[in-house]
Amino acid sequence: MSWQVYVDQNLVGTGQVARAAILGQQGGIWARSAGFSLSADEQKAILTVHSNLDYTRVRGITLNGKKYDTVQIDKSSFLGKAGDNGCIIIRTKQAIIVALSIVPVHLVQAQAVVQDLADYLVSQGY
Repeated sequence: MSWQVYVDQNLVGTGQVARAAILGQQGGIWARSAGFSLSADEQKAILTVHSNLDYTRVRGITLNGKKYDTVQIDKSSFLGKAGDNGCIIIRTKQAIIVALSIVPVHLVQAQAVVQDLADYLVSQGY
């Protein structure tokens, strides 16, 4: 299956994720949904979001031009909020999944969808 299919069907296609992208851990966007723009600085922030947890906990992250405050962070996942909307970043062995949730979908609903895909990718060696 192509990376674009994962974004279109397994993430956005569920109705729980508004926009999504999959990046490689070495950089580069493997796939992304329509309307999801990630600047070079935003991509760099995604790649390093888990490397300095204290910094990220205080600063949050900017995605698609919107600032998200940290709700929860650990070595492999980040949850952020911007008003009622949320973002999820989950790191697998080789990929980083980035997803945005928009009300009325709750952040935890979107997180479950992203985590399911992350678990599948890990089981496949990614």
